[in-house]
Amino acid sequence: MRLELKGITKRFGAFTANEAIDLVVEPGQVHCLLGENGAGKSTLMNVLYGLYQPTEGQILLDGTPVTFAGPGDAMAAGIGMVHQHFMLIPVFTVAENVALGNESTRGGLLDLAATRTRIRQISQQYGFDVDPDALVGDLPVGVQQRVEIIKALVRDAKVLILDEPTAVLTPQETDELLAIIGQLTADGTSVVFISHKLREVKEVADRITVIRRGTVVGSADPSASTTELASLMVGRSVSLNLTKDAPQRGRTTFSVRDLTVTAANGTRPLDAVSFDIAEGEVLAVAGVQGNGQTELTEAILGLLDHVTGAISLAGTELLGRSVKDVLGAGVGFVPEDRTVDGLVGPFSIAENLVLDRYDTAPFARGIGMNPAAIRRQAEEKVAEFDVRTPSIGAAVSTLSGGNQQKVVLARELSRPLKLFIASQPTRGLDVGSIEFVHRRIIAERDRGTPVLIVSTELDEVIQLADRIAVIFHGRLMGIVDADTPRETLGLMMAGATAQEAFGQVGSAPSTPAPDRPAPDEGHRQ
Repeated sequence: MRLELKGITKRFGAFTANEAIDLVVEPGQVHCLLGENGAGKSTLMNVLYGLYQPTEGQILLDGTPVTFAGPGDAMAAGIGMVHQHFMLIPVFTVAENVALGNESTRGGLLDLAATRTRIRQISQQYGFDVDPDALVGDLPVGVQQRVEIIKALVRDAKVLILDEPTAVLTPQETDELLAIIGQLTADGTSVVFISHKLREVKEVADRITVIRRGTVVGSADPSASTTELASLMVGRSVSLNLTKDAPQRGRTTFSVRDLTVTAANGTRPLDAVSFDIAEGEVLAVAGVQGNGQTELTEAILGLLDHVTGAISLAGTELLGRSVKDVLGAGVGFVPEDRTVDGLVGPFSIAENLVLDRYDTAPFARGIGMNPAAIRRQAEEKVAEFDVRTPSIGAAVSTLSGGNQQKVVLARELSRPLKLFIASQPTRGLDVGSIEFVHRRIIAERDRGTPVLIVSTELDEVIQLADRIAVIFHGRLMGIVDADTPRETLGLMMAGATAQEAFGQVGSAPSTPAPDRPAPDEGHRQ
C-alpha cells in the first residue's frame, strides 16, 4: 500500500506543531522520520493514526483520499502503530491484549481461540516466540514490543508506524527488532520508523525525511553521513564525536556500599549496590529505563525513605541526611526530569540559578536576599553557559528544553563540587545542546570532580564514561571499562553478569581500572 501525506498541518491554538508536511511511503519501504524531540514527528504520526485531526492537508492510500475519525478507522484502513509507551494491559494475557477492541464472541462469551491461533502463526512466521497465554506484565520489554507488533499484524496492517521503537530496548533487542523490520518489508509491509538515533536510522532506512520545528527540512539516503543528518536536524554544523583526554584519577572520595531501597510492597528496586568513584573520573550507569537508576540517584541525594547501606563522600556519611545537607556537602545534582525536579517554571532564570543557595552569602543579606548579587550571578552564568534568553528576568518555563537544561547545569556547576551527578543529562535536547552538555560534564571531570552519569542512551554512556556500571532489576551486573563491546554491555543490560557476558561473546573481561588509593577524608579545593 502506498501512503502519501500532502500538506499536513496541525495547529493547537496559536501553536503550529506540523506545517505543510509532504511525505510518501512506498510499499515495502522503511521510511525513517528523523528529528529531535519536539520536532513534530509524533504529532504527525498521531494525525496519520487518527488520534488527531489535521488542520489542513490530505492523507491518501493508494491514491485515494481518506479521513480517519479515530484509530479504529486507521486500523481498518491498514495502518497500525506501536507507540513509544506501549498500550498494553499488564494483567491481561497476550491473547487478551491482542483481541482487545477486536473481540469475537461465541454464545455471548469471549472467544480467544482464533486469536491464539493467529498469534502462533505470526510468531512462527517472524520468529517472535510469543506465548498467547503469557501475562503481559511478566514479559520482558522486548517481547512486549513484539506483542504490539502482533496486535497490528492481526488487523492486517499494511503500514506499520514505530514511534521511537528502540528507546527501551537493549542493543540485542534493537538488533532483533531491525531484523524483524527487514522481514516485514520483505513481505510488503511499509514501515514508518520514527527516531532521533542516527546510527539506527542509517542502518534500517530506505529513505530518510528530516523534520525540524514542525516542517520538513530535507530528505536523504541512508548513505548520508551522520554529520550531514545531524546538521539537517539542528540547522547548523555540529560535532558528534566527543574528544576527551584520558582521565587523571586522584583519590577515591565517593563510595557506595550495599545500597538498598525497599518499597512499600516489600520489593527492592535497588538491591545491595556497591561502587566507588575517584576524583577525575566518570562512572556512567547503563541500563534499560526502570531498572533502579532513578532510585539510585534519589537515594544518594536523600530523597527516599527505607534506604540502607552506606554512602560516603570525602569521609562524610550522607545516608540519612537531608537533601539540603547532601547538597551542602558538595553534591551537584541534575535530575532526570528538569521541569518537575530541576526548575521552578514561573520563577525567573536568575531565581532558578540560586534555588539551592538563596539563603547563603553572597545571595542572602541578613534576613533578606541580595538582588544585586543574584543579578550578577545570573548575567555571568547566562553568558558562560550560552543560555538563549532575552532577559535574566524571563520565566524559565519560557525557555526551550536545551536552554532549561543549561540553567540547571549552570546552577549545579557554579560552586565547588565534591561530586557531580547527572541523570539523563541530555534527554529531550537537540544535537547542538547535547554537544554543549557533554563538553561541560567532561570539563567538570577534568577539574578533578568525581562524576556519576545515569543514562538510558548507550551511545551517550560510551562517549562519556571512563568506566561503565550496568544495572538490571536493581542489581549491579558489573563494572567494566568504557571500551567494552556493545554486545557485552547489551547482555549485561539483559541480566548477565560481566563474567557471563564476556564468556558469551568469547572475549576476556576489560582490564580493571588502575589501582587507586583508599578513600580519603580530604578533598582538593
